[in-house]
Amino acid sequence: ISGQISKILAAEQIPADAGAIAQLAHAADGSLRDGLSLLDQAIAYAGGELRNEVVATMLGSVDRSQVAALLQALTAGDGAALLAVVQTLAEFSPDWASVIDALAEGLHRIQVRQLVPSATLVAEGIDADVFASQLRAEVVQLWYQMALAGRRELPLAPSPRAGFEMVVLRMLAFRPAPLVPAQVPGAGLPASGVVEPPVAAAPAASAAPVTP
Repeated sequence: ISGQISKILAAEQIPADAGAIAQLAHAADGSLRDGLSLLDQAIAYAGGELRNEVVATMLGSVDRSQVAALLQALTAGDGAALLAVVQTLAEFSPDWASVIDALAEGLHRIQVRQLVPSATLVAEGIDADVFASQLRAEVVQLWYQMALAGRRELPLAPSPRAGFEMVVLRMLAFRPAPLVPAQVPGAGLPASGVVEPPVAAAPAASAAPVTP
């Protein structure tokens, strides 16, 4: 893939750093078609010259811009929206491990805002304040641990994208249901807040046989 990208750049007389070409080839994850698509995007993004830092910024900006969308879908429990974001990411053939890293970093920022509100956070990627108010602190911890575990397991997945999808779907599966609003005793729930299972009605007694 690196060789094909180099040939195209040479034919088009577009200057490029060897590192930039290597980054595009790595992001293509073995797919020449994805590599050429990324090359087109990089040329348009860079404005004519493919430099290491420019390509790194392009690939990284895709990750960061979609982390907020991933978190929004997870917070809402919207599986269809979640997979739509994954599809958008896939169009850029990202390094899926770096997307997990960006997601974990976002969760870290949210947790800091929840537990240490006075801490100063550099504005980047997501609005930590919004998510901090919408998610339970223990859920953020759980998702963070899932991100780390998924990062380690990614090489074992059938494909990097499938591995990433399973990470976010696992987060979706373990998203706790909303709390049941407190009930006033006597207004539908007992004072304990525990709903007792209904007691089965006793079967009707059969009529006693009449003795002649």
